[in-house]
Parts: sequence; C-alpha cells; structure tokens
Amino acid sequence: MKNFTYYRPKTAEQAVALLDDKWGTAELLAGGTDLLDLQKEYIAQPDKVISLSGIERLAGVGVGHITGRDDAAGKEADKNTWIIGARTTLAFLAEEPNLRQHFPALTTAAGDIGGPQIRNMGTLGGNLCQRNRCWYFRDEHTHCLLKGGDKCFAIDGENRYHAIFTQGHQCVIVNPSTLAPALIALDASAEVLGPKGKRTIKLADFFHAPGSAREREHVLAANEMVLSVTLHAKGLKNASYEVRHKQSYDWPLVQAAVAFKYEDKKARDVRIVLGHVAPTPHIAVAAAKAIEGKEVTEATASAAGEAATEGAMPLSQNAYKVKLIAVAVKRALLTAAGQKKYWEI
Repeated sequence: MKNFTYYRPKTAEQAVALLDDKWGTAELLAGGTDLLDLQKEYIAQPDKVISLSGIERLAGVGVGHITGRDDAAGKEADKNTWIIGARTTLAFLAEEPNLRQHFPALTTAAGDIGGPQIRNMGTLGGNLCQRNRCWYFRDEHTHCLLKGGDKCFAIDGENRYHAIFTQGHQCVIVNPSTLAPALIALDASAEVLGPKGKRTIKLADFFHAPGSAREREHVLAANEMVLSVTLHAKGLKNASYEVRHKQSYDWPLVQAAVAFKYEDKKARDVRIVLGHVAPTPHIAVAAAKAIEGKEVTEATASAAGEAATEGAMPLSQNAYKVKLIAVAVKRALLTAAGQKKYWEI
C-alpha cells in the first residue's frame, strides 16, 4: 500500500477543501469497506486519505432534517420528507423502524448487503459511490479500459457476472450499488457539496457508465462529496427483490426494485429499476408500462417481468440473467402489492 497523509476534518466544507480537482490523488474514507480493498489491490493509490468520521452532521436519519444538523436546511421540517446522512450505516438503514414502514425497498436492500460486519461499517454514501467489482478492473496486473488501457477484457473474456444491457457501452461492468435501484424507484435525490457550494441531483441522474480512467461510476466531480439523500413519503407500495447464489455475503446476480401507487387495486405511476445488469441502474420503462393501470396479479406481474427483459443483449456467459430479471421483477411487484410470498414456502 502506498504511503499517504491522513486527514480528519470536522466539517464537510473542510473535507471538500482537501479534495483535488482530478481523480486519484485524494480519497474520502467513510466505512472503508471499498477503499481499503482498492488500496491493497493497488487500484487506488492516493496521496491523501480524508476521513469523514469526525463529521457528525453526516450521520443520522430524520423527518425534514438530520438529527444534529443546525443549519438552515436542517431546520426545514416536512413530516413527509426524510433526509438520510451519507455516513449513516447500512445496518442502521436496514433496522430503522420508520424507514422500514415507508420505504421497505430501501431497508430490504440495505439488509441484504454483505454480512453484519460490512453493514455495520459500510455507509449510504459509500454504497452509492463505490467502484465497480469487475475482476479485470480489480486485478492490479490488468490494464483495462478504466485504468488507462484500450480494451474491456470482459467483453470477450470471463463475463458471467457482467452487464446484459450493453448497448453503446465500451465497458460492460455492472453498477455495484444495491441501494441505488431502490432509491431511484422511490424518486430519491442526493445533496452534494463542492467548492462552489451545494447542488441537488436526482438519483436517476446520479450514475454514469465510465469509459476511461478519467471517469467514475457516478457524475460527481473529483472535488465533490455526497452529504445526504432525500426521500418523500408518498404512500407508495414498494419492494426490492434480489437473486443471488447464496444468502450469505455475496453480490446479487440480478435485483429489481419497484414502487407504485395502488388505488382501487390498480397500479399507478409505476417505477421499476433493475440492478446489477447494466453499467448504471437500469430503468425498465417497458415493464412499468406493462403493469401501469392494472391489478398486480401473478399474470400481470409475470408480463411485466417479461417486458423488463426488452433490449437485453447478453454476453457469451450471462444469458441466464435474462430469466432472472423476469423472476425478480415479478416477485418484487407481488411483494410490494402484499401478495403471499409463495416462493418462500
């Protein structure tokens, strides 16, 4: 591991001031569940590591504000607005009773990540901003497209866990965030701080498909950081469903997150987002149209699941994900609508 200078600022403004305007020279440290691995693998070799552990305002969940915040934004109370600090742990997200009531898609996704050790260290902001898990990218000896090379080795190589929605993408990684599909389905937004102040980004616009070492899996600049994520409780039925090899520590093969209004047994304003199948979380527009205005039954949920596969172009080893998408979407819709989980019997 390369030697680095360690900083522990007391405010988010101090942390941003320590960041550089180009990637690679400075890294933010929250739980460290990704950064430590990247440093040990010689993928990340920063000159500065900036710990966020001393910034109390970045942790917590509240209605209309984050507990402990005393700035103007934090004082604006709205009983239907939930703000989650970027340093809030995944374990806290998974168990917070009010979030479980209003946003089960988010809390289920948080509770499915890794194991207890990971969830007690990993954070909301870290999960959104983590680097991809492609084994070519993580191999220090492989000079892939995202490390300054001119080739994505997964396209013709070992790609069984890679993207199946690959149109127009030079690199066929899958976005690794399990929270992202749920947050996008719930129409969440992120508050971001940079040297020019704060800005708000819809989570649907937050992610980016990188194609070179100059880019990341999100749209943040090198000298910006996530402060919080905002959700609005709209009475939506919502759920997240994963398919993975095993229930212990593992990344999903496929994930589906859904959210919709359910009035008179009709699904309205449906949003369906797929995870771990594309370089960015994939919004399944055709699937949402297939179930819009209909009662959520096994038949209609199956039809939506099949529609969610529209546009898939599997690689040589991952065509199995097409069927898994259909299953995940169907089960997420049935779960959100309160149907009996026959697959768990």
